[in-house]
Amino acid sequence: MAFANSAISDIIATTIQSRSGELADNVLNNNALLQRLKKRGNVRPFNGGNVILEELAYNDPNTNNTNSYSGFEVLNISPNSPISAAQFDIKQYAAAVTISGLETLQNAGEEQIIDLLDGRMMVAESQLMNRIAGDIYLDGTGNGGKNITGLAAAVPDAPTSGTYGGIDRGTWTFWQSQKYSGVTDGGAAVSAANIIQYMTALTIKVVRGNDKTDLIVADNTYYSYYVNALQAIQRVTSDESAGSGFASLKFYGGGQAADVVLDGGIGSNATAAHMWALDTKYIFFRPHRDRNFVPIGGERQAVNQDAVVKLIGWAGNMTSSGSQFQGVLIA
Repeated sequence: MAFANSAISDIIATTIQSRSGELADNVLNNNALLQRLKKRGNVRPFNGGNVILEELAYNDPNTNNTNSYSGFEVLNISPNSPISAAQFDIKQYAAAVTISGLETLQNAGEEQIIDLLDGRMMVAESQLMNRIAGDIYLDGTGNGGKNITGLAAAVPDAPTSGTYGGIDRGTWTFWQSQKYSGVTDGGAAVSAANIIQYMTALTIKVVRGNDKTDLIVADNTYYSYYVNALQAIQRVTSDESAGSGFASLKFYGGGQAADVVLDGGIGSNATAAHMWALDTKYIFFRPHRDRNFVPIGGERQAVNQDAVVKLIGWAGNMTSSGSQFQGVLIA
């Protein structure tokens, strides 16, 4: 059956297209980590290729030729080029907006159709935002390995083994992130009584010169512990994140200052009983330049139905060029 109004596909396309830039911003502002990456300029679109590359420099003790010397001593000039790249697969996401011929007839007039589409787009966009905001905490193995490579892979609970970005952590220790376990490293499970001590210990482990934690993301449990630990003193709110709608505090420890944000509440995204100490200088959100929350292809007319479907799509991944500067606090 032919679609009742052939012009509807154009309305769907133009309506989605006009909202695509706003959707991209909303996704970034829907998550404290993504918002910080946006502020840093670490949302970096890529043009193409079969993988996303993050160049990195590291110290290979086997080739490092740096040394002191005296007078005419022969110098070590053996090749030393510890520059490589981590590589990340391109992950794809899509949400569908559908309208039937009957709905087109029932919502006659362009304005009424757009009103109907607006409601459905808000639902599709919210689902897409929430899916990506949740997946950035996971390890990328979900849905048959098609999910974003998130914090569970970039900053795992067991950082001395496994492969991340194509680099074997067991072989290359510079690629190992840090972890601090309350029970194993601190001697007691994480609680309000010890969480500040544990946060200080973890953030000190990821310092190198000016490289240090600038964002701490917590689930409901650990954020509550931190709030309770501060009850006896005046809490310092971070205007930067709190002003954007995130429950946010400040952390001062080991000579550092970082925002502490909650990614929890209703439908908590953050993994339970986890707190990440992140140096966002080395974390990136990498959308494809041509697939950053935009319509995918033309209208899709159902073969045996009076309906049209349009897809909103995104492709890319979350990447890192400095795993050693990231840490996680676990039970």
